[in-house]
Amino acid sequence: MARTLDLAALRSFVTIAEMHSVTQAAGRLNLTQSAVSMQLKRLEDALGHPLFDRSRRAMTTTAHGELLLSYAHRMLAINDDIMARMTDYEFEGELRVGSPTDVVFPHVPHALRTFKRLYPRVRVSLQSSFTNLLKAELAKGALDLILTTEMLPDRRGRTLKTSKLKWVGAPGGRAAAERPLPLAFERDCICRAWVCRALDDAGIPWRLVVDTNSLRAVQGSVLADFAVHVGLDFTISPEFELIDDACLPPLPATQVAMYVCEGQNAAMAERLADIMCDTWAEAPRAAEPLALAAE
Repeated sequence: MARTLDLAALRSFVTIAEMHSVTQAAGRLNLTQSAVSMQLKRLEDALGHPLFDRSRRAMTTTAHGELLLSYAHRMLAINDDIMARMTDYEFEGELRVGSPTDVVFPHVPHALRTFKRLYPRVRVSLQSSFTNLLKAELAKGALDLILTTEMLPDRRGRTLKTSKLKWVGAPGGRAAAERPLPLAFERDCICRAWVCRALDDAGIPWRLVVDTNSLRAVQGSVLADFAVHVGLDFTISPEFELIDDACLPPLPATQVAMYVCEGQNAAMAERLADIMCDTWAEAPRAAEPLALAAE
């Protein structure tokens, strides 16, 4: 007789694997710790194999657990998609979104507004950070959907837009003519290394005059003509002046990519991902704030 896996237990298993903790998994699933532990035991008894190595402080999957995890993600995704498409089920809960500061405008607010109208019972939180940090948070299960700015996105990333990096400075400024070239960057900005490499390859000496965690400090220093910076071509505010390409070396093209979580929020995140794709394809315009470097 064919046996059937318990999808609720399977969801608990996946959540434990993502959180590396029964306690944290129980909190995310809104279940008691004992209920999650019992589901995991029933699943292990049914399969006849331990799924986690309990000799370590954090819950890590065994070889059998890794094998099950690859199937479990697909089974739960199919289940969630069926429920979303074939019933009157309305998404609810929390969706955690992350984006680099410079690509929030003009498209992200439009997409979030559309999502809120379609799924009013979902609470959406937006976190602004740097690409490397956002990808780490997604991997930990702390975010459900992220946007990034990268030269070469990972296999799971979906490219929303390819953009050119442009040199920017103060209107009528002279910083671009100084040598060493004064630069202003945030410490975790992903394009900082690209810019320095391009200058080194061109034989142009440079110095970092603003090294900060504040985008506003970078913007202020550029507008004060203390330094130059770079920005994605579709986000640069008219308050800044594009620097003639003949003055400084060309910079690499950058892709705005999108990544979606796996696990219990995947179906809901996919709905927002579809809206994001449509929004970027339609390219609506909105009031743009000061926006500079790709992060």
